[in-house]
Amino acid sequence: MAFILGSGSPRRLDLLAQLSVTPDAIHPPDIDETPQKGELPRPYCVRMALEKVRAVPSDADDLVLCADTTVAMGRRILGKPADAGEAAQFLLALAGRRHRVVTAIALRRGDRVWQRDVTSQVRMKRLSDLELNAYLATGDWQGKAGGYGIQGPAGAFIPWISGSFSAIVGLPLAETATLLQAAGYPLYQDRT
Repeated sequence: MAFILGSGSPRRLDLLAQLSVTPDAIHPPDIDETPQKGELPRPYCVRMALEKVRAVPSDADDLVLCADTTVAMGRRILGKPADAGEAAQFLLALAGRRHRVVTAIALRRGDRVWQRDVTSQVRMKRLSDLELNAYLATGDWQGKAGGYGIQGPAGAFIPWISGSFSAIVGLPLAETATLLQAAGYPLYQDRT
């Protein structure tokens, strides 16, 4: 049995390491991540995780883990910003208010799929022009849903969360561990 991480995210790799899990292979899937017309954030996020896990080639005994993280303001999905201008728009929309971060995970072995999702609440403080511009200059917003990563410099903008910190980063560890065990992965055993 090989364990395949279907994600190119270094954050997900770091989070798996906290469970003492090292993937045998990393194969980020190439799928269309465009939300469907009228699609709400949570169903969108779950659909993305499931589409990703089905798109990763594997053998019948292999375990494939994929995840998707979505930042939601009400019914609006804030994906990965295309450029610094869009990142600034996202951050200004989030500043001074609460929003949701949804992370869905999907684990597949053969035709069997296990899925969970976690929704956390996050409050971002109001941002001054100096703070916004300094953050945008770091480039940390690139490739991150909503234009920020709580584990980086933007963590200074987040005074309050309710939910799972690891899910906000990109992989809910408690739920991931539960799914790995359900699928027969020897999580807390000697794997040598």
